[in-house]
Amino acid sequence: MQIARCKAAAGEMLNWEDIQKMKYSWNVACEVLRLVPPLQGTFREATTDFVFNGFSIPKGWKLYWSVPSTHKTEKYFPEPEKFDPSRFEGRGPAPYTFVPFGGGPRMCPGKEYARLEILVFMHNLVKRFKFDKLIHDEKIVVNPIAVPANGLPVRLFPHNA
Repeated sequence: MQIARCKAAAGEMLNWEDIQKMKYSWNVACEVLRLVPPLQGTFREATTDFVFNGFSIPKGWKLYWSVPSTHKTEKYFPEPEKFDPSRFEGRGPAPYTFVPFGGGPRMCPGKEYARLEILVFMHNLVKRFKFDKLIHDEKIVVNPIAVPANGLPVRLFPHNA
């Protein structure tokens, strides 16, 4: 809301400088992406024989890599089930521990566009609406990704109301 208050006119659009100032909003978005990544995993092929956790993996085997397991490794994310946007302050997580857009040469080329879209969406949603959860103790089910059991019904109403 701080950016909205700094705008000269009520309907003034966001500009690039505004987006760059939205560091906390991006931390919140990253924490959401950590807890519920858009991609659940991917397959890779072993390019050489190796041993992992005592298991021999021969060259050529197909391996499945789980993004949620990576994002919830307690060594890198203490209290991994806790929502904590401060994890992304400063230098943020260690390389290849937070990978909602992949990493290295296979990093999603749309990452920065997604960042822009997420921040603009969040800004407009928070600026224009208040939220009221209709089921306050709604359970989360996993099948195959974590989702609210009843679809997280909310009531939106304008900030002016």
